[in-house]
Amino acid sequence: MITIPDNINRTEEMDNYEEETGRQAIWQGELTKGFKRWKEGEKNYYGDKKRISVYVSRETEKNWQDFIKNVESKTLSKLIRVSVNEYIKEKSKEVGNFNLNLDYQLNPNAIYYFKQRVTIIKGFLQLILEKYKLDLNEEIVSIVENVLDNTQQLENKFIPKKDTTSAEQSQFDVLLIEDDLPTVELVTNYFLSKGYSCKGVYTGASGLEEMVLNTPKIILLDIILPDVSGFEICKQIKQNEIYKDIPIIFLTAIPGFKVQEKMEETQADGYILKPFNLVDFEFLFKYLS
Repeated sequence: MITIPDNINRTEEMDNYEEETGRQAIWQGELTKGFKRWKEGEKNYYGDKKRISVYVSRETEKNWQDFIKNVESKTLSKLIRVSVNEYIKEKSKEVGNFNLNLDYQLNPNAIYYFKQRVTIIKGFLQLILEKYKLDLNEEIVSIVENVLDNTQQLENKFIPKKDTTSAEQSQFDVLLIEDDLPTVELVTNYFLSKGYSCKGVYTGASGLEEMVLNTPKIILLDIILPDVSGFEICKQIKQNEIYKDIPIIFLTAIPGFKVQEKMEETQADGYILKPFNLVDFEFLFKYLS
């Protein structure tokens, strides 16, 4: 419990600040700098945070107020933050902590998930050794090699030979990283009509995973994505010795001059601006032949 010094009187303004920001107005007997700046009208206290408005019924608010009378006091905003973190933690357990002594025939989804993750871990461990082995000390190299070896043993033990999915069955020609569903459907069907397979994913992280699992002939990359900038994804791929030669074409609504400013830095191979016509894709077939 925070002790308030005699020279500082608790005010409604302090309560409002803590409710709004999730931060304390008083710390170690003094008013915090954040609270002082907030009083002066500064609203940059949240830094890298994003405000999300949530509406609740009066009944929900009353029930919460009744509940906190007998427990440690928490504001509704703090409850939301705690609840989101707990939800993510519990859902992560559901996805990741499946029983290793599973019946392979009865748990194909778990097998697929496990195989994906093991393959990604192996791939990045191998990349670390290939790119940075000479820069790392012997102890770190030994640890990475040991983890890689154990990963391989784990894969051999828990991925059964019954899993006969071949690379050809899951391979695709075009990897489309795009968060707009209608665009994904349009582009995917377009390439299908031309005799090429196209895999659409909606986040940068998913795109990197798919690239490691099945190397495409070309990558179409949106720039504004939910998790990370397409510029950063492009730079990451182009700096990788294994994947740097994959052609990357930006597919974006950002003005052309802004994209051009980033072409040299990202080493992208071209760009197509939205809104586009399907004829704009014709130059891509040189990469697919």
